[in-house]
Amino acid sequence: MKNIFFAFLLVLFSLTISAQKARVKGVILDEFNNPVENVVVQAGEKNTTSNTNGFYILEIEANKKINLVFSHVSLKKKTISLTLKPNEDYELNPQMSSKIEELGEILIDANSKKRVEGVTTIDPVVVRKIPGANAGIENIIKTLPGVYSNNELSTSYAVRGGNYDENLVYVNEIEVYRPFLVRSGQQEGLSFTNTDMVQNVDFSAGGFQSKYGDKLSSVLDITYRNPKRFGASLETSFLGGSLTLEGVSKNQKWSNITGVRYRDNSLLVNSQETETNFRPTFFDVQSLLNFNASTKWNFSFLGNISQNRYNYQPLTRQTNFGTIDEPIALLVFYEGQEKDKYLTFFGAGKAVYQYNENNKLKFILSGYHTQEQEYYDILAQYRLGEVDANIGSETFGDVVYSRGVGSQLNHARNDLDALIANAEVKGFHDLNEKSQIEWGAKFTLEDIRDRLVEWEVIDSAGFSLPNPILDYQNDQPYHPYVGPLAPYKNIRATNFTRINRLSGYVQWNYRGKIGMHDYWLNAGVRSHQWQVTADGRPNGDSQITFSPRAQFAFKPDWNKDILFRLSGGLYHQPPFYRELRDYDGVVQTNVKAQQSIHVVLSSDYSFKMWNRPFKLVSEAYYKNISDVNTYTVDNVRIRYRANNNAEAYAYGLDARLNGEFVPGTESWFSFGYLKTEENQDGKGFIARPTDQRLKFGILFQDYMPNIPNLKLYLNLVYNTGLPGGAPSYTEDAYAYQMRLNDYRRADVGFLYVFKDAGIKSSKKWLKSFNEFSLGLEIFNLFNNQNAITNTWVRDVYTKSQYGIPNYMTTRVFNIKLVARL
Repeated sequence: MKNIFFAFLLVLFSLTISAQKARVKGVILDEFNNPVENVVVQAGEKNTTSNTNGFYILEIEANKKINLVFSHVSLKKKTISLTLKPNEDYELNPQMSSKIEELGEILIDANSKKRVEGVTTIDPVVVRKIPGANAGIENIIKTLPGVYSNNELSTSYAVRGGNYDENLVYVNEIEVYRPFLVRSGQQEGLSFTNTDMVQNVDFSAGGFQSKYGDKLSSVLDITYRNPKRFGASLETSFLGGSLTLEGVSKNQKWSNITGVRYRDNSLLVNSQETETNFRPTFFDVQSLLNFNASTKWNFSFLGNISQNRYNYQPLTRQTNFGTIDEPIALLVFYEGQEKDKYLTFFGAGKAVYQYNENNKLKFILSGYHTQEQEYYDILAQYRLGEVDANIGSETFGDVVYSRGVGSQLNHARNDLDALIANAEVKGFHDLNEKSQIEWGAKFTLEDIRDRLVEWEVIDSAGFSLPNPILDYQNDQPYHPYVGPLAPYKNIRATNFTRINRLSGYVQWNYRGKIGMHDYWLNAGVRSHQWQVTADGRPNGDSQITFSPRAQFAFKPDWNKDILFRLSGGLYHQPPFYRELRDYDGVVQTNVKAQQSIHVVLSSDYSFKMWNRPFKLVSEAYYKNISDVNTYTVDNVRIRYRANNNAEAYAYGLDARLNGEFVPGTESWFSFGYLKTEENQDGKGFIARPTDQRLKFGILFQDYMPNIPNLKLYLNLVYNTGLPGGAPSYTEDAYAYQMRLNDYRRADVGFLYVFKDAGIKSSKKWLKSFNEFSLGLEIFNLFNNQNAITNTWVRDVYTKSQYGIPNYMTTRVFNIKLVARL
């Protein structure tokens, strides 16, 4: 009995002691809201260090005033006093400001980890302010070297010779998807990413780590912010508007940020050559809910509902082309309309278990459901003729002689219903101060139900043209045509397809020294297994890939702050649904993964000019690609051959100089050179559809010294012309090796800031606002005619085919109002 009583007193004493303890934890951020690792958190004799995600946890005494000291080699020391109750779990997310410390000529900054990994970090404030016809993160990505696009109405982009389907996009570590049936940037609508909700944007154009998925070209990794207080933002313009609300509970355990966006592209599309009754509208709602259950558990849910409606009724079009000596015009009169609709639902739950400061697990469940329809019946009656180029003539500019007349009837009834579900687990383990292990495993189920019904009938000078692939001679009107009556193009397919995928990775990070020189090593491997089954088709084989990847960074102990990187490996892209569907719309179940040997050599040089910070990043890369799944591009619609019948290569050089050309603002100049070719069935190398040789990009911010409230933002892109592509009906890309004209575009924005963090105001009506501004945007400032694709028209007399450019938007003015609380 005595022993039991003694044990009881011992337990009671232990509980009393433990009851006098409390814990403080959180994520340490810099002034750009990026997590900061290796911050020493000290309370008296106790201390801990933040991990790679900026997370820390420390046990302190309760009912006592404690001074928490946060210190870092490149950030200003921060001290916070607090008193906690017994057993209280308190979340504290301090923000530390930069202090660039100079050791000789070596600059140390808080973004060293991303610099080592070769990741480009973009400030969300820059994303929100830079003008563009389709403003957002992708609008800024397109100004970076190695990134190419010639469609301002689309968020799609190509990177270093890849196509639009070869780029990974993550939001809060969750992969996001684009609609399947989109074949025009005008239909695409809003980007998934809501700019007003973004905390951090990282981009890698190649040589990325094993933890990222199985694509060949690039990674865009976006993090939404966790609110720390109540806030609201409103943006409205002639193109639509957005409203974002955020808040946090009193006990700091719950937080939410929700954004609503609406966009109407009528202002832009009505500036095109084709006169239409056209009002494309796009709407979405996104919400991120966070719950900090304890110091060890964090739960979050990200949800999105998006609806795109595209109602298109073309009326007339006139396109002038040819040469000065021989001008030609295409006149088209339309009947009919197109009605497209895309409705998508996305939801993802995430749980993070931090069982101690060195080990963490993440559990992610996500689902994506899209319902898409593409219906159109459009009759185009065209007239192709010579234009009167005589300036003194009364008919100057008119078509005076017709080379060909005809009509073209396009019909489609395309429906798609797709469900994609993912279950994933990730692990993070700090072995010591120098090395870490990361791993992950993911299961994916894809269930796609798809019906394609598309046909096209072409009548030229009163004679119906049959499908050119059919082996029948047609020399009307000299001899009667006796072959079968067949549409010029006819695609009919119904596909019920299921794909099961299992993928995983493991990678090791290490930091060491060679003498006085620093080096970083990342080595890992990915594996991906999948199998395709389709109703009415033989089951696909179980296929598996292994992708070893590595990065090595070396920082010599020089006076100049320069870093060298070598990265690459064996990259695979197992086919997604669109890559399985051939030219006839039929799913091929045994399409192999495209494979690329990828090498990137780069240098990163930080220096001071005009006593302000600058950085020059240069990268040379080479890709050797096998089992290539060749394709054609119509606007942004990609149609694959699904036969892995080619090999390809890509090489180039990228450079970007960024810094404070104007004090207090970041601007950059980009340059890229690219060459990419493919060899189909051993016929020889020809340019790939994304072979865009030269690229120049400028993103510039400025203000007027005499009027500091007036800001200027310039977004300028120049790309040499893409290959013009081949008609959709042809199987011989070698016969159509012509290029579009160069793509030149400048968007400028003038913003008058009534109030923001740097500009104060004494006006009473601005007291409640943290930011209030009014701006004027001019899209396509110099009114350049940029072509996205060609329309192919046949001259029945000469039997020539003309690639007639489809031009994008002209100069457009927009007014924008921004208010933030």
